[in-house]
Amino acid sequence: MVILCGGKGTRLREETEYKPKPMVEIGGRPILWHVMRNFALQGFRDFVICLGYRGDMIREYFLHYRAMSQDFTLQLGGPSDARYEDLGDELEGCNVTLVDTGEETGTGGRLKRVAPYLRDEWFLVSYGDGVANLDAAGLLDFHRTHGRLATVTAVRAVSRFGVLELAGDSVTSFSEKPLLDDWVSAGFFVFGRAFLDRIGDDGMFERDPLPRLAHEGELHAFKHEGFWQPMDTYREYELLNDLWASGKALWFKQLERVEPRAR
Repeated sequence: MVILCGGKGTRLREETEYKPKPMVEIGGRPILWHVMRNFALQGFRDFVICLGYRGDMIREYFLHYRAMSQDFTLQLGGPSDARYEDLGDELEGCNVTLVDTGEETGTGGRLKRVAPYLRDEWFLVSYGDGVANLDAAGLLDFHRTHGRLATVTAVRAVSRFGVLELAGDSVTSFSEKPLLDDWVSAGFFVFGRAFLDRIGDDGMFERDPLPRLAHEGELHAFKHEGFWQPMDTYREYELLNDLWASGKALWFKQLERVEPRAR
């Protein structure tokens, strides 16, 4: 599967001035790790990471993954091998391909540049800055069942404000940030390989070709009714870390490992 990690995250400038947004931490781990973990536990263990802004930091993280993630003991001045104290985590054994897709490249261009690393007739795509308790296997099965070119994961939009119902000047009801009737993209996709032929060498696939696919009836929506939260702003960064600290990280449910699936 492909994870888009090249954007600059300008709306989270407090954290992203010196690091890429996927490396911003929730509970001491990069949000990218949280995104990958849910997929890995469901058997998706081959990842292609699209690098851009400060991609060197993501490279360093994975090159030194065990040292960055686990406790270890070593003898100073002795052999360079470290003795790791932990038994490992859910990402160990995953295959991770890191591809420089350019700092200013759009999401469509990033997919085009990683095409040589995609081997199967379909592939999953995720942004590297949002977490969910997504049924990834269910998403893939849904895509295979409808047989169209593309699937987008849809979630119910939440109002940013309290919603009022009025009768004249009288408030008859007040709902604090309710779910709206509208559906929005959660940023988890499945594409058939032919989708790559619809993309230009640059640009955003969300602007073109997804609208054209919708018009042609080639885009279906997998409705996710569970937890989903992007990390676009500093307020959302604080929210996710507060959920983690309070033991309410609903995206971090324990899942039973399953056999590896294709990319």
